[in-house]
Amino acid sequence: MESKWLLLLTMATLMAVGNAQESVKPLVKIVKGKKLCDKGWECKGWSQYCCNQTISDYFQTYQFENLFAKRNTPVAHAAGFWDYHSFITAAAQYQPHGFGTTGGKLTSMKEVAAFLGHVGSKTSCGYGVATGGPLAWGLCYNKEMSPSKVYCDDYYKYTYPCTPGVSYHGRGALPIYWNYNYGETGKALKVDLLNHPEYLENNATLAFQAAIWRWMTPAKKNQPSAHDVFVGNWKPTKNDTLAKRLPGFGTTMNVLYGDQVCGQGDVDSMNNIISHYLYYLDLMGVGREEAGPHDVLTCEEQKPFTVSPSSAASS
Repeated sequence: MESKWLLLLTMATLMAVGNAQESVKPLVKIVKGKKLCDKGWECKGWSQYCCNQTISDYFQTYQFENLFAKRNTPVAHAAGFWDYHSFITAAAQYQPHGFGTTGGKLTSMKEVAAFLGHVGSKTSCGYGVATGGPLAWGLCYNKEMSPSKVYCDDYYKYTYPCTPGVSYHGRGALPIYWNYNYGETGKALKVDLLNHPEYLENNATLAFQAAIWRWMTPAKKNQPSAHDVFVGNWKPTKNDTLAKRLPGFGTTMNVLYGDQVCGQGDVDSMNNIISHYLYYLDLMGVGREEAGPHDVLTCEEQKPFTVSPSSAASS
């Protein structure tokens, strides 16, 4: 009797696991000749992108654990903070807009690897002889540990005034610095980050949301987003071509960091981001050979989209 009960329990468990990994069938409707889909919680709101595979179809918990293998070790500075559920929950807001759902499975997986490559490099505490290698330590941090200043720019005192006693040092998955960046991000996410920047170090889902919003949103009206640059939605102008800015991973660094990383030649700050991207492509089963040629991967010779004050360094 006991063996029969164990057999039934095993079968029920296998069925539950199988159902959890099955792709959700989307609701479909045609509007003005265009196919739109709603895939429930992960891709909701009648979008063409929800007709494609969503992130949980091809990127699951074990892969997240592989990418960020050392984040919960005792020496990590944000142990217990970051997890797969927080990432997927944050991503759900942006998948109807094409984050990780643009094009076929390969393009989608590459975009997730690219985004997380930036995140991993900016939150890593890895170094050359670190256990597991220097690339295994992404999501070690969720905030700057020893800020040298409060990052308050009085130029924005009428739009994003600094809150007395508050520091706007780096926090989050793609660390945010300065009062105006906290203000702008908070406005977009409908969260009061200007008065409470600490929310980003207290809530992993919000920290990922802020990072994905930055990935999906142009810094200025006449510039592309990192998302559009990566998935091929952006068509370079003649000036872009002359500036050696091409669609692909290299230009995502230009969009996000400008002259802090790009146009500086073969520098470590750039190579570290690229290394994380290639490493994650391998771990996700895509393979670094899919990353493209050197001129697409780097921004070493690109003219930066933005030139920022030296004091605004966020790497």
